[in-house]
Amino acid sequence: MASSNNGGINEILVEETGSVRTFILNRPKMLNALSLQMIHRLTELFYASEEDPNVKMIILKGQGRAFCVGGDLSLILQILRNWKIGANFFLKQYTLNYVMAMYSKTQVSILDGIVMGGGAGASIHGRFRVATEKSVFAMPETVLGHFPDVGASYFLSRLPGFFGEYAGLTGSRLDGAEMLACGLATHFVSSDKLPLLEQALVKVNSSDPDAISAIISCFSHTPNLKEESPYHKMKIINHCFSRRTIEEIISTLESEALDKKDEWISSTIQSLKKASPTSLKISLRSIREGRFQSVGSCLVREYRMACHVLRGEFSKDLFEGHRAILIDRDRNPKWEPSKLELIRDDDVDRYFCKIDDEDWEDLKLPPRSNLPRYAIGKL
Repeated sequence: MASSNNGGINEILVEETGSVRTFILNRPKMLNALSLQMIHRLTELFYASEEDPNVKMIILKGQGRAFCVGGDLSLILQILRNWKIGANFFLKQYTLNYVMAMYSKTQVSILDGIVMGGGAGASIHGRFRVATEKSVFAMPETVLGHFPDVGASYFLSRLPGFFGEYAGLTGSRLDGAEMLACGLATHFVSSDKLPLLEQALVKVNSSDPDAISAIISCFSHTPNLKEESPYHKMKIINHCFSRRTIEEIISTLESEALDKKDEWISSTIQSLKKASPTSLKISLRSIREGRFQSVGSCLVREYRMACHVLRGEFSKDLFEGHRAILIDRDRNPKWEPSKLELIRDDDVDRYFCKIDDEDWEDLKLPPRSNLPRYAIGKL
């Protein structure tokens, strides 16, 4: 594993072929978990490539069996000890997410493995997202005492129906076929065809999305969804997850469970009941607000929310979730408040307000002249 004190240079490998730059997340033993150095390096590379007239396309991929599982655990431990370290990390990460979303050149993310949390932020905002049979996508934040961030309130809210609420609140794992069906992925390419796809892409001397899409399409196909896929449950998902509150979502699912002996409904209820009640409440509101906001506005709001979560003034569920799932691994978090009904609307409101700290400022995103070049949802 590359050292993380080298400015992230060894943790991000760079290949230059013609007009294409390929950036490779290179911490395979850590499942390419993002360090602050990696975020700095990626940001530098994206800016430099944008200013270079010889560069027409960026390919982003991961070394090993993951694209990226999210944040580095050693960094998370620092963040849990000092909220301002966390605020700085989120500021840098969300800025990178915004640069990717508003990038003037075409980004192709090859998601041949695990894509979670921050890994979604580094890829879903790109113009093309190529899933494979090895892809596993999830935003598991609610079980960790956090909320789907990195712009997730933008891209989850734009999935068909209320599938984004389902995926964001339950942390459900989606395979490559499901990613394609709901629009998180733009193409599906068998893993064994990826070398041929990359060879074809590096020969393209164009940033034209239509030309690049046509090339990817030559290698792609539409896979069959598994019989038990939640994407087949869209009618129930829309009926239940369109409800105004988490309490109503759960009670509607429980009513459905009485009518139908359905293992998927039972497991969905259990997923919601295992999650942090505070996380569920702020996540639902975040996704709902994201439906009507730009990607930049979503990231600014998510930064406020993340700083409130880090400060732990109302709830310390972020610390308890990481303790139970990632540190002690007893998988038995003691959430506080412990029940949804103990959380009032004004408790939720505070997560969406500015931080009362003289050293704190709202996220200031860099000026970008172009509109987002990517589409979310079923095309």
